[in-house]
Amino acid sequence: MSPRIVRAMRLRDAEQRGFAFTAAGHAARLNGELTPELYAALRAEGPGGVAEHPIRDTLTFVPFRKLPPWFQWRWVFVGVRDRLDAWSLRCLSVVENAWQAVRRRGS
Repeated sequence: MSPRIVRAMRLRDAEQRGFAFTAAGHAARLNGELTPELYAALRAEGPGGVAEHPIRDTLTFVPFRKLPPWFQWRWVFVGVRDRLDAWSLRCLSVVENAWQAVRRRGS
């Protein structure tokens, strides 16, 4: 199945390419691993755009020890970025709540 997905990832039609990348994400979910060709195709496309969700699916459903080095690095990067985003949202929420409390006291 992997050679068909890899071939479809090279098509010119953007919608069909999108379906191929979705299939790669589903293969990661179902099998818990991908072939070296699929890893290479996802890495070549890179994060962002059509490969963003399949890369995240791969990072979520493939065990860390089975990931190639680039995906392991990406797993760490995404984890740190997500934690920093969550931390910043919590900080903004605290500041917003404090600001609302100050405004209520002043009214």
